[in-house]
Amino acid sequence: MHMADALVSATVAGTMYALSAGAAAYSVKKIRLENDDKKIPVMGVMGAFIFAAQMINFTIPGTGSSGHLCGGMLLTALLGPYAAFLTLISVLLIQCLFFADGGLLAFGCNVWNMAFYGCFLGYFLVWKPIIKKGINKAGIITASILGSVISLQFGAFSVSVETKISGITELPFMTFVKTMQPIHLAIGLVEGLITAAVLVFIYESRPEMLGTNKNENFVTHETNTALPQTDFTKKLSLKKILTILFTVTLVTGGIISLFASSHPDGLEWSIAKLTGSTDISGNSDKVHSVFSSIQSMLSFLPDYAFKNSDTVGGTSFSGIAGSLIVLILCTVICLIIRSVSRHKNK
Repeated sequence: MHMADALVSATVAGTMYALSAGAAAYSVKKIRLENDDKKIPVMGVMGAFIFAAQMINFTIPGTGSSGHLCGGMLLTALLGPYAAFLTLISVLLIQCLFFADGGLLAFGCNVWNMAFYGCFLGYFLVWKPIIKKGINKAGIITASILGSVISLQFGAFSVSVETKISGITELPFMTFVKTMQPIHLAIGLVEGLITAAVLVFIYESRPEMLGTNKNENFVTHETNTALPQTDFTKKLSLKKILTILFTVTLVTGGIISLFASSHPDGLEWSIAKLTGSTDISGNSDKVHSVFSSIQSMLSFLPDYAFKNSDTVGGTSFSGIAGSLIVLILCTVICLIIRSVSRHKNK
């Protein structure tokens, strides 16, 4: 669902940049107040995991389309909405700058459509209400599927609205909506199942990782007893869980990515249904040209491949390199926020 610059006007792009930046600034403020150092390695590893997972497009049977994990619901369950939002911004930023995945001018739109809804609506509208009386497998699965579907429906509709308001394409609004919503419903269902599988694994291995506040207590329906985090039976240490997830990340980015579906994603498929092509001719105004030039200059692995080469090595290298870059970026962001917070508290 990464929007290209050709879909958005400079005015809409600027507005969405402002909205996304405001949400990011608020998230930074909330993270400073939380002051939870335990989230730092989780943000880094899970950011890398989401980057690698987004390289795996899965085919939607009978449609000729494909989809991939957005990751907002998964991250918000593990990190809470604020840290999850900043983590997913980091993923989208690296994709945009270094891999030309999603337009640079449209970056604010993509952050809003793919990160805001999953992290904030997914948490406050779905995850928190479902688990407030206790966490169990049924609740995790229900929240994962429902949250993924709702966030992708909002995201897909926002793409149509942003495209319509921009007015630089000839895509008919209602037809676009009628094409976008059903395909992203199917994608959301698959994402929900993937999210549930990961969260159930974590729940069975180290259930306190599903907390979003280091001081929270949880109720497990299996025991019907309120227990603080430290009293949970730990089947696997946090270090082991993160090691497993990071190993899966490297395997996914370096190997499994080679077998991703070649079908167009939900947005590209919807555009092709209306125009006969997955590509939209770009706007040639100065703003679009400047952003396009900057992105072309920075993207050293466009479309997750070596420039002027179609070797599979480019895909594997992109998956591993991108995951490592995201891990480093998320860690650096956390350390900066922590440093600023401690300096102001002195």
